[in-house]
Amino acid sequence: MLNPVEGSPPRALIVDDEADIRELLELTLLRMGVQTDGAGTVREAREFLVKRTYAICLTDMRLPDGSGLDLVRYLFKQHPDIPVAVITAHGSMENAISALKEGAFDYLAKPVKLDQLRSLVKTALNLPSANAVIDQRELLGDSVSIRQVRALIDKVARSQAPVHVTGESGSGKEMAARLVHFQGARRDKPFIAVNCGAIPENLMESEFFGYRKGAFTGADSDRDGFYQAADGGTLFLDEVADLPLSMQVKLLRVIQEKRVRKVGATQEEPADVRIISATNQKLSECVEKRIFRQDLYYRLNVIEIRMPSLREMPEDIPLLANRLLDRLALQAGIIPPRLTPEAVAALASYDFPGNVRELENILERAMALCGQGLIDVADLHLFTEDGFSQQVLPGSKWPLQPYLDQVEREALLCALESTGQNKTAAARLLGITFRSLRYRLERLGLD
Repeated sequence: MLNPVEGSPPRALIVDDEADIRELLELTLLRMGVQTDGAGTVREAREFLVKRTYAICLTDMRLPDGSGLDLVRYLFKQHPDIPVAVITAHGSMENAISALKEGAFDYLAKPVKLDQLRSLVKTALNLPSANAVIDQRELLGDSVSIRQVRALIDKVARSQAPVHVTGESGSGKEMAARLVHFQGARRDKPFIAVNCGAIPENLMESEFFGYRKGAFTGADSDRDGFYQAADGGTLFLDEVADLPLSMQVKLLRVIQEKRVRKVGATQEEPADVRIISATNQKLSECVEKRIFRQDLYYRLNVIEIRMPSLREMPEDIPLLANRLLDRLALQAGIIPPRLTPEAVAALASYDFPGNVRELENILERAMALCGQGLIDVADLHLFTEDGFSQQVLPGSKWPLQPYLDQVEREALLCALESTGQNKTAAARLLGITFRSLRYRLERLGLD
């Protein structure tokens, strides 16, 4: 395959058996400074791919000698550097999702909206090379489970497919979402993180989609929502299972149509946003309980990244602990303390219900308590399976702070379990504000 001449305009391969559609796409891309070749069949497309290098491929799903999926699979295997977008019939979301699962970069629905086409092509042209060296130092570890996560992130970063990140609290779900964003074509655009459980239900639509002046009392000017703020970039929906059903319907429509309407507006606006969602709940169980829409579940869960717990990668704990100590010490302006062999062994055998966030919390506390630059087991104040600190005898009330932490920890975990991990409901049950609950969970390394 011939390499493109440096400085030459990018070239696109357009595959469709309808000449008028090929012409429309070609004219649009030519105005963007993109040269084009047109093919009417899978066979012709593969012949072009042998002769030339392309910056992007656009293909119809239905072709005389095969399917657009055939071309997606071929490109994904033989030419991973070429992003391929499929063009599907209006309403054929199943085909679009199938293509994304097979490795398609993105999709367009017929009739093709030119603003969406231009946005898709711009994003694809900004995609880094498949052989680009990616810095994943934030996602540390040499265990099999974490290496599999890094490999999957590499793969999905080159797509626009919706990603759903699962895992226990503190396992690094937002970090994974950020890596997907910053390793992909949208890396120069905004990454907007939204905690779905922290927004009052009556404000959800205006917070997500914005509003027009006069739409309701207090709307004294136009305002953009999270969707507009993430335009061209990524919208990260954390705790997505906490979305009320009424909001799920509106979100599904925006994702499918790629257009958004502000509260009080009469017209829709284009919405070029990639969705990454996360939750520590099982969305499939939420669907079974009818508290989460099945159609939205399938739309969000196109590609799933499961973040492993620390219990699944104990061999990585020493590396993580030392790197966290280096960072915490740098922030505090001190020389990093060292862990004794006994402290390392204690950490490696600890259960870590709060995962990496709890590890960081434990080390930050230990750094403040240790003496002579050494952290020993006694400085860690780890909890045993029955919830008591390894330095506190069962039934003892001292030292006071570990005992109080243990009581608070049990109350928080019990409330979360009673409410199916719904933080808003758990805060109500405990008689505290949602903000206070989040603070307490973070302090104890449980959020």
